[in-house]
Amino acid sequence: MIDVFLLLGSNLGNRKLFLDKAIEHISTEIAPVEKASSIYETQSWGKTDEPDYLNQVIQIKTSKPARVILQKVLNIEQELGRVREAKWGSRVIDIDILFYGDEIIDEPDLKVPHSQLHNRRFTLEPLNELAPKLFHPVLRKNINQLKTELTDSLIVKKI
Repeated sequence: MIDVFLLLGSNLGNRKLFLDKAIEHISTEIAPVEKASSIYETQSWGKTDEPDYLNQVIQIKTSKPARVILQKVLNIEQELGRVREAKWGSRVIDIDILFYGDEIIDEPDLKVPHSQLHNRRFTLEPLNELAPKLFHPVLRKNINQLKTELTDSLIVKKI
């Protein structure tokens, strides 16, 4: 079984409900959630004129290939009403694969570990809560080290 870490985010509608619904879908369609971080409220990143997000990291264990997980999370996003209009635009739900075990995947539509996770406080805060010693196989540092070195100054607060 492979440890997979997923980042959930929502900044439209009932944000908490969308996180909960995503977890329900992930639990039934991919694998049960092993661990879930606290929920964090976060300023919008990339497009700063958007509403604040709720973010959460979850950990699952699965034998499903990363490509299958990607397809399933894209389907879940669509089922929950995600519309892709603008890069970094508002969304009812966003599900990103952060880590797939210690594998490094570099394909046009699938980059694991997530290529921007080390630059984003809204990702590292909840991930550090769950797995501070998790090792980033590309950057060769653990999550706590990456969080300590972070220069992102967006406000991220546990709720």
